Amino acid sequence: MATVTSVNPYSSKELESYTTHTNKDIDALLKKADKRFSLWKKTTFSERTSLMKKAAEELNKNKQEYAEMISNEMGKPISQAIAEIEKCALACNFYADNAEKQLAPETIKTDAFKSYIAYEPIGIVLAIMPWNYPFWQVFRFAAPALMAGNIPVLKHASNVFGSALLIQKVFERAGFPEGCFTTLLVNSDKIERIIENPIVKAITLTGSGPAGASVASIAGKNIKKTVLELGGSNALVVFKNADIDKAIAVCVQARFQNTGQSCIAGKRLLVDEKIAEVFVEKLVLKVRELKSGNPLDEETYFGVLAREDLAVELEKQVKKSVKQGAKIVLGGKRQGAYFEPTIITNVSDKMTVFQEETFGPVLSVTTFKSEEEAIALSNNSIFGLGVSLFSKDIERLESLIPKFNEGAVFINELVKSDPRLPFGGVNSSGYGRELSKEGIREFVNVKTVYIKK
Repeated sequence: MATVTSVNPYSSKELESYTTHTNKDIDALLKKADKRFSLWKKTTFSERTSLMKKAAEELNKNKQEYAEMISNEMGKPISQAIAEIEKCALACNFYADNAEKQLAPETIKTDAFKSYIAYEPIGIVLAIMPWNYPFWQVFRFAAPALMAGNIPVLKHASNVFGSALLIQKVFERAGFPEGCFTTLLVNSDKIERIIENPIVKAITLTGSGPAGASVASIAGKNIKKTVLELGGSNALVVFKNADIDKAIAVCVQARFQNTGQSCIAGKRLLVDEKIAEVFVEKLVLKVRELKSGNPLDEETYFGVLAREDLAVELEKQVKKSVKQGAKIVLGGKRQGAYFEPTIITNVSDKMTVFQEETFGPVLSVTTFKSEEEAIALSNNSIFGLGVSLFSKDIERLESLIPKFNEGAVFINELVKSDPRLPFGGVNSSGYGRELSKEGIREFVNVKTVYIKK
């Protein structure tokens, strides 16, 4: 039997060793989940709602326990980890309150006596999830999946197995029947076999482009649906008539919360050249104020990266860009898994930090001369997850929205996920949607019903 040992990225101390599931274990757990589905799909929305409300209560009641696991396993500052747990509870309550309406049959007028669209559960859905938001990424999938009558099975990132097991415990503590949520402790080499298992009906993945391409390929060969939420290199576009101080506050949060480890973080700062000098000066002062330290310290805003190899990769991207002509005006140094909050100016659209996703606390700054150039720079990316636009002229920005090739456009705010709104990207950022009614309908059988007298 193989084991996986989790390590605290701040202290470098070993946390726990987990025995991974064997093929025999996996088959048994999937069969148990499938057996549960045969019963769960028959439950009423009222029954599901009651349990999902209890899951929300459980999250809020023991949020300190869950948040500390997040901080210890991947280094998220504790205040942000608590906020993550609270957001999971919000998602549970949202779907508890809205799932029945979102999945209600829709009557369609045709030449039939009666015709309508029914939304029915499809079965076991495999979720392949990352470590950066170890609870939220799971709950934004699991809550709608369960409310739709499906059964979620989780393959979590191997450095957050403790979080994965606690998520299962949330549902158990809330009173969900055994088998309603299953955590598989497996490494990536088991994924293909799990996807190919006929019990698994669909797959959702949040992760890197290569991982998404691999999973989509395997699923495609087996004619199984996928939803992919992949990387991003969101632009923060600051026009000359923006409120500079407010824009800076948003940009700092957009780039540096969760130590910059977010697919929807603002990674490319595009600033009108007329205000660029003042903007960068104030930005540097603001970032200097960020408190680094022990993730379990409530005052810590900025922590370590989840693993040292991630910091090493980020360091390579920065050094390569400096050789290409970029200038470091703040930070740029690494010590173990810690990477200083970094701001790089003089960045062109040909440089590494512009073209690649930087998954850490590095903000590149590029200036533009015109509205058209700003749009072109923002769209000059293989990704398309979201963009933030800053200006006092909201009416003008609204008119520009169709010109941005993104899954989301936020005006005077950072790109963020909200249970009430669909979330997802275009191009190399993936396909399909999570959250809102679009998310809960991704994994259902959209059944056409036609009745003729």
